[in-house]
Amino acid sequence: MKGQRGVFERPKDSGTWWIRYADENGRERREKAGTKSAAKLLYQKRKQHALEGKKLPEKLRARTIAYGELLDDAVEDCEQRPVAGPNKRYTCRIDLIRASLGSMPVDSITPQQIKRWMTKAQRENDWMPATVNRYKAFISLAFRLGLENGKCSTNPARLVPRLRENNERIRFLSDDEEIRLRKAINNSVPDRIADLDIALHTGMRQAEQHGLDWKDVDLVAKRVTARHTKNGSTRHIPLNQTALAAFQCLWDKSKKKKGRVFINANGDEALLKPRYWWDSVIEEAKLVNFHWHDLRHTFASRCIMAGVDIRTLQQLLGHKSLQMVCRYAHLSQSHELAAVERLCSTTNE
Repeated sequence: MKGQRGVFERPKDSGTWWIRYADENGRERREKAGTKSAAKLLYQKRKQHALEGKKLPEKLRARTIAYGELLDDAVEDCEQRPVAGPNKRYTCRIDLIRASLGSMPVDSITPQQIKRWMTKAQRENDWMPATVNRYKAFISLAFRLGLENGKCSTNPARLVPRLRENNERIRFLSDDEEIRLRKAINNSVPDRIADLDIALHTGMRQAEQHGLDWKDVDLVAKRVTARHTKNGSTRHIPLNQTALAAFQCLWDKSKKKKGRVFINANGDEALLKPRYWWDSVIEEAKLVNFHWHDLRHTFASRCIMAGVDIRTLQQLLGHKSLQMVCRYAHLSQSHELAAVERLCSTTNE
């Protein structure tokens, strides 16, 4: 059965109905009505007003802008940033946010509604506080761009407090765990040993490592240039002998000698993430609560325990401030103890 003209549901199967009609001046209007029956009644009312030449209420004369339009603008903004792959990074966030807030008029959304959505989403998806804050940041970004473009009058997300994050988690490989992990990789995907060595000996983030092109790798100067960094700035990473040997191994196996460094098993497509082989080897190695990012923690922890100072580690990790690096400081306590013990020998002399 064909639906009534001028009455439509958006998003589909959401239960939220809208009307589309021409006002007394022939200008097309859209208005949210609620239920389907309410939409039918409102449509007839607006059509009658147009026939009689009655003007619309002042608040209806401006175009109604749904929050989904602001989300689209936010996606476009992210795509223009220097960090690679922002659209892929934000796709899942957009879908979840749009399903709940996308059809709502932008100036009708309140801080309380955003906070309630965050609380519900965290409970249903078992999110960590950091994940909730990333969603909240994207909601706020869309409103901020809406303000700049004159599409909304306020940013209610600014009034929603961030959740307190616990960033003190430091999980790194023990010697025994590394032996088990290497054994599992050699058993299942031996070609990926080089990937592991590079992660453990450079401390690159996953996106940095898997975003490398061969033009970014200088085997002579013993360094790589990471262009796809978290903060969007380019940084140069030194290669020790182990990392250099791993890159050399990948270069020798490369068929094209150009394009992405990390490719799939067939050698014909860029490998954007290690997930297809990583999850299985983690399970085989029986590593508990260990993720790819923990290889970066392992690099940082081993640097500190080897006597690398905090400032140098900050540069190696590509952090803008010392705050994120100081989490590893306690691992150098044995070296600090050795340093103050030298005072005893000096005093005794």
